[in-house]
Amino acid sequence: MTEVSVRPGTPPTARAATGTLLIACGAGFIAFLDLSVVNIAFPAIARTYPETAASTLTWVVSGYAVAYAALLTPAGRLADALGRRRVFLLALAGFALTSLLCALAPTAGWLIAGRLAQGATGALMVPTGLGLVLAVTAREKIGAAIAAWSAAGGFAAVVGPAVGGALIEVFDWRAVFFINVPVALGLILAGLRIIVPDTAIADRALPDPIGTAAVALGLGGVVAGVTEGTRWGWTAPATLACLVVGVVLLGIAMIRARAHRNPAIAVDLWRSRPYALANAGSFVFGAAMFAWLLAGPLFLDAIWGYSVLAAAGALTVGAVSSMVTATLAGRATTERARRAVGVLGAALFVAALAWMSTDAFGPEPALWTAWVPAGLLGGGGVGIVVTVLGTAAANATPPHQFAAGIGMNLTARQVGGALGVAILAAIFAGHPGEPLAAFHTLFAVCAGITVLAALVLAVPASKENR
Repeated sequence: MTEVSVRPGTPPTARAATGTLLIACGAGFIAFLDLSVVNIAFPAIARTYPETAASTLTWVVSGYAVAYAALLTPAGRLADALGRRRVFLLALAGFALTSLLCALAPTAGWLIAGRLAQGATGALMVPTGLGLVLAVTAREKIGAAIAAWSAAGGFAAVVGPAVGGALIEVFDWRAVFFINVPVALGLILAGLRIIVPDTAIADRALPDPIGTAAVALGLGGVVAGVTEGTRWGWTAPATLACLVVGVVLLGIAMIRARAHRNPAIAVDLWRSRPYALANAGSFVFGAAMFAWLLAGPLFLDAIWGYSVLAAAGALTVGAVSSMVTATLAGRATTERARRAVGVLGAALFVAALAWMSTDAFGPEPALWTAWVPAGLLGGGGVGIVVTVLGTAAANATPPHQFAAGIGMNLTARQVGGALGVAILAAIFAGHPGEPLAAFHTLFAVCAGITVLAALVLAVPASKENR
């Protein structure tokens, strides 16, 4: 196991801790924003490259998500080995550069390549930034820090359509990528001034390169297969190849991790019951949450005929609710309290989904009588559960493995999210010409998935609490 020793000097000040949190929240915001903001830009992108097949262009959207999910786990291990501050600032610079590449892309091929690279640098930023926050945050304040960070990411996912719509309307779709450049450069300058130097690591050996490549390619293959399975066909050679090769590579990575001195996967963390439960909860809840987040704007557009900006305004209800409840959930300081609060959050989300699966959400708009209250319940539940699971994972992770632990927890959520999006696509494929019935079915299925997540959240993490 890697040994760490802090460099001589004074401990981080409150200003440094707060500044680091704000910078990490900013990085998380732009990384999560780019998971959703391109959806609204896709029609304009398609018009720019009319010679490129629509099926190929969809990788402008899914390429980022696949690369992001694939590299979260190895990114965390690399950051812990090389130094989180160094990796974080380099990742910010890479995100700015790849965003510029996307903005200037002369062809669809260049744009897709830029999106893949942008997803990779986003994966480096997110667990590394949160690892930096955890390293300068007192244990009793970790929940509050994760709550603030989760709120920033959740808000980015919801406001993405509004931000994208405004930029496209005023400028064009390239502005969606250009805007990242000054934001990332500003975060770099702030980071150089505020973020404390890296701890001195006694063993700076890089994680197993073969295992690192295997876990990255394996996760990428599984996520690509699950994400594209409905479009390609679940028995299509491309889908089966992605899934089979992905699983085989992940198996190879796990085998090497058990024997290698510097494993690509921190398998020792999985022996921790609290950590394993947090990741299981993140995977299951991620499936329901991502499907709900994607279904919301689709429902407002397809069923109620809302414009992009009107839909963004309606979605803000859930975002604000999520931010408020995330902050409140961060105050739960004991494992028993977090468990109770987490189950409550899941119950709120189940209530919202069950309501949305009824005729209350019919063909006629019902903003104030249906959407707003359901949004308050659903967004509130998401804010609570994401914060509780993130805090549980962080508290179960040793300080010298913060980035690796957070990276694997986020990977679990992203892979679950890919499964949720696949479930959404499969349900809609099974209801041709019946979009309202498809939405109702989807919300009911997501409610059932969330019940399973609630059961995981209810399991005591420590033996003494059973």
